[in-house]
Amino acid sequence: MARKVNLNADMGEGFGAYDIGNDMEILGIIGSASVACGFHAGDATVMHRVVMRAKETGVSIGAHPGFNDLWGFGRRQIDMRADDLEYMMAYQIGALQALAAYAGTRVTHLKPHGALNNMAAVREDYALAVGRAIKAVDASIIYVALGGSEMERAGHTLGLRVASEAFVDRLYDDDGNLTSRKTAGAVIKDPAVAAARVVRMVQEQTIISRTGKLVPRRIDTLCVHGDERTGVAVARAAREALLAAGVELVTLPEMDL
Repeated sequence: MARKVNLNADMGEGFGAYDIGNDMEILGIIGSASVACGFHAGDATVMHRVVMRAKETGVSIGAHPGFNDLWGFGRRQIDMRADDLEYMMAYQIGALQALAAYAGTRVTHLKPHGALNNMAAVREDYALAVGRAIKAVDASIIYVALGGSEMERAGHTLGLRVASEAFVDRLYDDDGNLTSRKTAGAVIKDPAVAAARVVRMVQEQTIISRTGKLVPRRIDTLCVHGDERTGVAVARAAREALLAAGVELVTLPEMDL
């Protein structure tokens, strides 16, 4: 049974005068924050605010790059050349590194966002492009990848540190990939349901599909979506349940990867 795991959240996904999710409250619950880098959401001011608060609360920070899709919040699939995607990833890492410098901290992980994450999970060329960008910019950055995905394989192929991720608040299909958000109930909003599932996943190192199938997966980090209205309640319930089960919660750099 796993005795150590990381709890992370996607955040900084507002823009200008608009906030999405309660970043400041979630930062008091999680160990690592994946911060939007300006392409699907976020801007310099939002990034600065989240990074400064993360430093104050002892939360490690990571880049959360996505497609150049503000209108669709990065949830629309885009077919592009792998090298163009690679440079797009490097660009976004650099943006967050610049804002991290203001807080005297550094970017320690990267997790793709939305449609990019879904596509890189099954497309080797996209998965490798993301990994190459990490390796070129800072090879010490941890590649956060859906367990069992092409991203996980690409990270190992490139010699990167890889954190295998599972989701607190998302349903899975039988193949181990995330259920499409177009499917009713794909996002788990009930804190009690999410908490019970997450303890079992960590204890058994398995994910549970929406049909009840158990799929063995290594789980280093667990994600909760900060842009959901239920994000704070779900994150808190997951944290409390894991601690009650004797699981140690740490930042991503503290994981044995």
